[in-house]
Formats: sequence, structure tokens, C-alpha cells
Amino acid sequence: MTTTEDLKTAKTLTSKQKKFLKGLGHSLTPVVAVGKEGLGEKIIKATLLELSRHELIKVKVGKSSPVGRQETAEKLSLGSDSALVQIIGKTILLYKKNPELDKDKQLKLP
Repeated sequence: MTTTEDLKTAKTLTSKQKKFLKGLGHSLTPVVAVGKEGLGEKIIKATLLELSRHELIKVKVGKSSPVGRQETAEKLSLGSDSALVQIIGKTILLYKKNPELDKDKQLKLP
């Protein structure tokens, strides 16, 4: 169970933490893709699932997506209760702390 404090921490990242996460995210491949169906419940559930597994994920917004990258980033961030780390081109980087992961798999933010 996540506490209110954990949620606040996940949503508000310092510039130092964002820089750290951007470095980690550089080598990641997208695990969620937003296509012509747009931002449905399935995409939000997939995002939540991947965030619970990895904490830091990339989301790819396809060319056929009816929703723009900025709107997609905002809606996914709100829908998954995660922090928007970065948007580069059509790729979005999201972070959400998961205290239920093994300690060695959790990301340690500066």
C-alpha cells in the first residue's frame, strides 16, 4: 500500500532526480505504445502494470495516435499517478515509486 507521502514524492521530482532518471531512461526501450485507439482504459492499465514492474518506463506515441504527445503524457501521468520525467519526440518517460518491489530492484533517487 502506498502512502500519501510516497505519492507526493513520486509526482514532484527535483531537477537532480529528473536528470538521474533521464540518464537511466536513455537505454530503455518503450514498453507501452499508444496507437490509433488513443488513450483508452487498456493503455492506462498497461502503463500501471509496467510501472509496478519497472518504476521507470518509456511510452511511445505512434504516428496514428489521435492524441498528441503532450496530452498523452499528461493523461497517462494523471491516470497512472506517476511523475512525468521527460518528453522527447514521440517518447514519454514516466516514473512511479513501487515500495513493494524487492529492495535491490527499486530505483534509488539522489
